[in-house]
Amino acid sequence: MQVAAPAIGPPCEPDARAFYGELLGLDELKKPAALADRGGVWFALAGGAALHVGVDSSSQFTPATKAHPALRVADQAALKALAARLERAGAPVRWDEPLPGVAARFFTDDPWGNRLELLC
Repeated sequence: MQVAAPAIGPPCEPDARAFYGELLGLDELKKPAALADRGGVWFALAGGAALHVGVDSSSQFTPATKAHPALRVADQAALKALAARLERAGAPVRWDEPLPGVAARFFTDDPWGNRLELLC
């Protein structure tokens, strides 16, 4: 899955590493050499999946505020701890109603305004 960051402004890689790597705790993946010059950062997800932060080189960048990746955490304690860590860092945390098979969930935004769902 991929989220986009704007090409205009400072490079996205430091913010991507701070948000997805440090705050969300995702491990960074090394990009293939053929793609490294395009910018962006890749992160490992459970089950061999990956989240790619790609650089949108258009001048019309618009964050994804409806379509979003959903990332599952281990349990409610881990989800609450993650929400607290995000709030301390200034990221929004918007709790939502649980769904069938989902004990708890919330939405947040990455540094570029892309919507993310965190659930357990």
